[in-house]
Amino acid sequence: MSAAELDGKSANGAPARPALITGGAGFVGSNVAHRLALSGEPVILFDNLSRPSVARNVEWLKRAHGDRVTLIAGDVRDAGAVADAVRRASSVFHFAAQVAVTTSLVRPVEDFEINARGTLNVLEAIRAQSSPPPLLFTSTNKVYGGLPDVPLQRRDRHYEPEDPRLRASGISEARPLDFHSPYGCSKGTADQYVIDYARTFGLPAAVFRMSCIYGPRQFGTEDQGWVAHFLLQALRREPITLYGDGMQVRDVLFIDDLVDAFLLARKNIRQIAAAAFNIGGGPENTMSLLELLDIIEELDGKRPATGFEAWRPGDQRYYVSDCRRFCAATGWWPRVRVREGVRKLHGWLREMMEMTGAGKAAAVQATEELRMEGVG
Repeated sequence: MSAAELDGKSANGAPARPALITGGAGFVGSNVAHRLALSGEPVILFDNLSRPSVARNVEWLKRAHGDRVTLIAGDVRDAGAVADAVRRASSVFHFAAQVAVTTSLVRPVEDFEINARGTLNVLEAIRAQSSPPPLLFTSTNKVYGGLPDVPLQRRDRHYEPEDPRLRASGISEARPLDFHSPYGCSKGTADQYVIDYARTFGLPAAVFRMSCIYGPRQFGTEDQGWVAHFLLQALRREPITLYGDGMQVRDVLFIDDLVDAFLLARKNIRQIAAAAFNIGGGPENTMSLLELLDIIEELDGKRPATGFEAWRPGDQRYYVSDCRRFCAATGWWPRVRVREGVRKLHGWLREMMEMTGAGKAAAVQATEELRMEGVG
């Protein structure tokens, strides 16, 4: 596959075969599709549309880009449907997944079938091609487990590592894998299969072990997408439940920066194939749950009501991505800082509410519809 084709163009500069995005109707998928279509690249969204109202993202993309965006209503557990879609693709972004630890605890077999077997279906479909398209797979920081052996200290309203080197750089890919929860196991299994298929069969494939992603078109829930969930609850004037003590820290990455990373990864796939990269906001873009509440109070002039529940299984008290390996390979680095990104998402969610009509009752109804959409 030529360098032009990796950038979504044919040899004569016209759009090549479409990029395939599994889970393309979700938060990350719809943002990637939008960016690709804006550049003139055709896109196939492969999504089973199982989450309530996620078809709205498809409608948004179709309004913006018309026939440049095609929907295939399919499930990654259907190997035949996956193979048919992959045969049409110039590149594959594999985002389709069961995304919640809590759901995996209730339905672990389903979690495995979607995350592990579904990914194997994608890999087998790619392997069957005479010229396998590049694959970018979204894994998770949960493959590192709860990090119980990392000594932490409390500072103000957050945890931080006692080791100053770890504070400065975050968790690197050298960290041993330690799957925790059925979700961690299923995503970790898929993670390792992608790396091994790249090694064993020579597939042009790489893995992103992602931290917390946030931004427009994210309708967070209590189980996934915590930044958007907190903002939505605050806009609804409804309480927020904190699991643990609220001082757990994550690095957060704005969606535009993540899309930049995906496109650079695809462009450099020959150099980065068979590698996994920790991708997040890094040490410069971190916050605890309590610190997000502080930002919300600044934006709204009112602090959301909160309650506390027990820690959830596998919850990390501290996780920050060391992104230096991917930066060295591609030159990428996050550009959107935390307060700027949270302000943008807050404004977008508020605008979505106001578009449905004035008044508190309309706002409550609108945010309930947004909440029900889930996350990609």
